[in-house]
Amino acid sequence: MTVLDLDAFLPYRLSLASNTVSSAIATIYQSMFGLRVPEWRLVCVLAEGKGMTQQALGVRTQMDKVTVSRAAIALAERGLVARVPNPGDQRSRVLNLTDSGRELYAAVAPKALEMERALFAGFSDAERVQLRDMLIRVEQAVSAIAPAAMAEGAGLSV
Repeated sequence: MTVLDLDAFLPYRLSLASNTVSSAIATIYQSMFGLRVPEWRLVCVLAEGKGMTQQALGVRTQMDKVTVSRAAIALAERGLVARVPNPGDQRSRVLNLTDSGRELYAAVAPKALEMERALFAGFSDAERVQLRDMLIRVEQAVSAIAPAAMAEGAGLSV
């Protein structure tokens, strides 16, 4: 019989670390800026570039369409994003940060970077780069194996 030591199982450890970091960040964003994590993700992605459809935001943030839609509506209600008809597809909307959204981003971004510095203060620059690169490789590996596993009906979950 194969035994799985959950505490040594890397997908489980990765999930725990992700949940712990996300929970801490969510508490800070909510208390300081009244933002939920999905809302902050949309603000950040929109600040990095030009307007995007909700579908494109879902792909970029790896959030499902319901989560993206709820976050977009909440941000629009607060006047942080403008939702305008997509000239290429009248059924969808393009989201852009408003001036208020850009001001919020300018206030939140330094706090996010400060949290990142505190979180990884015990890591060297080389270790931070190595961790980032390894996480990218994990994401790529999942992208490569997930379609095959789903086709076989195996489903991957932790």
